[in-house]
Amino acid sequence: MSWLANLTETYNNNIQFVGKFETKKNGREYALIPVAHTTQTAHIEIHLDEKGNFLRAYVRDKVEGSTIIPCTEAAASRTSAPVPYPLFDKLLYVAGDYEKYCGEVKGTPHEDYLTQLRAWCESPYSHKKIESVYEYTRKGTLIEDLIDKGILHTDIHGKLMSKWDPTKGDESSEKPPIFSVLSSDQSSAFVRFAVNIPGDPEVRLWRDTEIQQLFVHFYESSLVDTDICYVTGETLPVADKHTSRIRHSGDKSKLISANDSTGFTYRGRFRTSREAAAVSYMASQKGHNALKWLIDRQGITIDGKVFVVWGNRRLDLPEPHQDTLELREAEDYADTTDEDEDFDLYAIGNSPSAVYSSTASRDTTSKAFVKEIKKAIDGFRYDGEHHANVTIMVLDSATPGRMSITYYRNLNHEYYLNRLEAWHTSCYWQHRYRKDKKNQWTTFTGAPATRDIAFAAYGPRASDKVVKGLMERILPCIVEEGRILPPDIVRSAVQRASCPAGMEPWEWEKTLSIACALVNKENEGEGFSVSLNTETTDRNYLFGRMLAIADVLERRALGRDEKRASNAVRYMNAFAQRPGRTWSIIQSNLQPYQARLGTDARYYNSLLDEVGAKLRLEDFTDKPLTGIYLLGFYSQRNDLYTSKKNKDASNLEDADLNENDNIQEEK
Repeated sequence: MSWLANLTETYNNNIQFVGKFETKKNGREYALIPVAHTTQTAHIEIHLDEKGNFLRAYVRDKVEGSTIIPCTEAAASRTSAPVPYPLFDKLLYVAGDYEKYCGEVKGTPHEDYLTQLRAWCESPYSHKKIESVYEYTRKGTLIEDLIDKGILHTDIHGKLMSKWDPTKGDESSEKPPIFSVLSSDQSSAFVRFAVNIPGDPEVRLWRDTEIQQLFVHFYESSLVDTDICYVTGETLPVADKHTSRIRHSGDKSKLISANDSTGFTYRGRFRTSREAAAVSYMASQKGHNALKWLIDRQGITIDGKVFVVWGNRRLDLPEPHQDTLELREAEDYADTTDEDEDFDLYAIGNSPSAVYSSTASRDTTSKAFVKEIKKAIDGFRYDGEHHANVTIMVLDSATPGRMSITYYRNLNHEYYLNRLEAWHTSCYWQHRYRKDKKNQWTTFTGAPATRDIAFAAYGPRASDKVVKGLMERILPCIVEEGRILPPDIVRSAVQRASCPAGMEPWEWEKTLSIACALVNKENEGEGFSVSLNTETTDRNYLFGRMLAIADVLERRALGRDEKRASNAVRYMNAFAQRPGRTWSIIQSNLQPYQARLGTDARYYNSLLDEVGAKLRLEDFTDKPLTGIYLLGFYSQRNDLYTSKKNKDASNLEDADLNENDNIQEEK
């Protein structure tokens, strides 16, 4: 139950946000829900005066309809049984004339609603606004009033329409708003109330914190069954039923459930579910409500799987799934490309992400890059905070009723940030496929996002099921020390990067740089970087360099106007499988372009001879290449497309950094 204890602590540490609405990027509102409350989407909003008289009503859409409602344990778990919410609910419960307009119902839902609401009104925790709602609903004219105001609509038999059906001869009439916000018929509409009292500025009962606290006290006073709480260790009123709607308002899956007393859930181990685990009502409410809030606030949801990360002292932390650009932007480290170009890579579509700019090709993978990552991470560190923790949780549901925690870690805050720093400075490469927060194409050096790793390994049309599976497999490699990347993911990315013919040029460029990052991480002990390594004699790296030189030579001969791929790129897959035989083909196809360049090809020819001379005779075989050849290919091509001016500037910057480090060491 440590996860529930962490969530309960998070709730208590953020008590100031309880009941206060915030807005998501999509315009939907969310809030940290008070204890004994839940959220629903209201379709109809009814305004009353202080004496319980109907004033007006409105139809609300999904964005406006987010509503915090009082809730009991039984109501939170209701399925087919008619169990009313205490204040706001569907027409079936709040409308006394429901049977008149919708037909016969089972049980006495409206009477049960009034009985529950009357008990609140007669308690010491009553309020005149609640009494106004009770006085109105007991009149039994709610649907009639809504029909009279044009909110609800009846058919020729005087019953509520199940769907919009304009009368003959009037087919052009506008569709009423209520049919646009409901997914089923009008009888399923959810109703909330507002009470207008002179001198009271807050008419919305669902946002009135005083009403919320009164219900918490009222409901808490009705709980008498106590036991030792496994979360707090105290003797408190126990929750027999736990909340659902964790991921969204329509989610019926639960994290804690033991309603199968006749099946095999705990038979043979315990006589009752209470013997397995007893959780107090307050701990259950606070923990689940905090989890809902965190998911709405900063969770990542893919195909029902939720990834959420938070700190007990500071909620906002760098996500393990984000790329280095997002991490740096959090501290205003945006590195955009320059408009001046040295050479564009055979005009890859019209995508600026594929342009090799002179600024982009600087070697920022050395000390400068590491310092930038450390500076971005340091912005999230604490001074003197030795007890700060970070919680990472992944939730998923295999069935509509049960949810599980598929991954859970509670880490020391410093350890977590150190692991992120290690990830971003080891699984890195130079990328040109992203836009920054100013919506400009940018080049950044660092780790790719896990979503983009899925893009590289399985293609842009990979299903959400595949993407979420990869993200969960990569997560331990980021936050746990000693975990290696899954070899099949790296292998798949390398294979796709070796097949440019099957992709659009921009897609291949993105796949190539991400595959290089994964290969670099897999071989982090070898010391490879984006800058060209001219000293290594690694067979794979050298073959990659030769392929890049052949590619650039042919591109120079073809010129900017020719869009087709070079022979080196077209034969890339075959080259990776049988480099010795394929290189002979590429070299013979290269001769016309060498002749076309004439003396301008002298530099490339001498460079080919230089790299080829590093290959030992026994290495020039058809043994398949490893992913390291992609590093050699990328670095050599990047070096050839980088102007001498920017190489000198980069070397000067590295020299300054080394000098600064020496000064610091002397101090």
